[in-house]
Amino acid sequence: MTETEILFDLLEKGISPAHAVSACEKRLTDAGFEVVDYGTAWNLKAGGKYVVNHHETTLFAFTLPQNWSDREPAIRIAAAHTDFPCLRIKPSCDIQTNGYAQVNVEVYGGAILNTWLDRPLGVAGRVAVRSGDVFTPKVVTFQSEKNLMTIPNLAIHMNREVNKGVELNKQTELLPICGLSDDADYFLDFLAKELAVKKEDILDFELTIYNKEKPEFVGLNDEFISASRLDNLNSCSALVSAIIDSDRADGMNLIALFDHEEIGSRSKQGAGSILLHDMLVRILTECGLEKEVWNRLYNSMILSVDVAHGLHPNYAGKMDLTNKPVLGKGFCIKEACSQSYATDCGAVAVIQQICEKNQIPYQKFVNRSDLAGGGTLGSIASALLPVKTVDIGIPLLAMHSARELMAAADQQALKDLVSAYFG
Repeated sequence: MTETEILFDLLEKGISPAHAVSACEKRLTDAGFEVVDYGTAWNLKAGGKYVVNHHETTLFAFTLPQNWSDREPAIRIAAAHTDFPCLRIKPSCDIQTNGYAQVNVEVYGGAILNTWLDRPLGVAGRVAVRSGDVFTPKVVTFQSEKNLMTIPNLAIHMNREVNKGVELNKQTELLPICGLSDDADYFLDFLAKELAVKKEDILDFELTIYNKEKPEFVGLNDEFISASRLDNLNSCSALVSAIIDSDRADGMNLIALFDHEEIGSRSKQGAGSILLHDMLVRILTECGLEKEVWNRLYNSMILSVDVAHGLHPNYAGKMDLTNKPVLGKGFCIKEACSQSYATDCGAVAVIQQICEKNQIPYQKFVNRSDLAGGGTLGSIASALLPVKTVDIGIPLLAMHSARELMAAADQQALKDLVSAYFG
């Protein structure tokens, strides 16, 4: 499969963080990675390849060398995130409005709200079901096989000012319609039937409303990919491909696919936890490097891989005066003196030299000085593991829309860079 075919497969399967992790884990195990559980003993072997699923929405995969050398960086890390801006269903979600069945939702992350209107929407995520042991409820994944919901726009005849811009109320104007019913608990009834369980045995859920439209090539020559969840499944896809292809014999490679980046990363599954640092210490200790843990740990490097803003031809004035990345010209190295992107000239120089040596196209992105940009997990993770860190990613248009746009060629450039970094 080509890198774009691999990406399309993950975009269609990764409809919630749990589904994205499951799809990435399967690719890795199919490629020979051994699953290890964080809560049990490990028996790591030289040259081994391992994957750790953490709370079902965060994933680590790493490869060990046959022999540890003193070559730096001893550990090469690449990190991305599995979550995306969307709508999440609240508990006790059923709402009846004049014969319409609706569900109560909240906004997850910084979504462009009006892009969620008038689209076919599905539901996917995790459901906790009653079990015999109260401390180990049964947690199952769920994916609707059909379109379940939609959020219709108000007709222009009832809102003549709509084309001048309308602010949507997150509580009252984003409630999806899922049917015609006056019954109570219609969504829970539906969910129980789909899962073949009793309604009263459904204890809680983490359910994402997602755009069910399939990814597509767009452009006269299929130059673009239009899809949901490009931010940040294109990075997850490239990192999984790169570590599968890696054959580094003198040091360790690791990918970390974190949840909760879109809401700040401060969680047990996020990059703002002790998890990455703790994981690396455990791996080094398991490898018998107790006396070398700290020099190995701090002779590491992190690639924070998340999408960047591409120049929009209709809004070119929103871009910096001299740094204007265009879709199709390669991935971006992202810099910000505020450290909203992890800016380290030494780490940036490493990536530039890798690109020049391997003829990999790249660009640089910096925000306009009078516009606040976003942030990534790079600065958060490097504050907890203070090593060389650089932010990179594929440029997008319509970032955080229900459907985003990227250049197809940039996926290969990103994958080639991470592969060379791991090589």
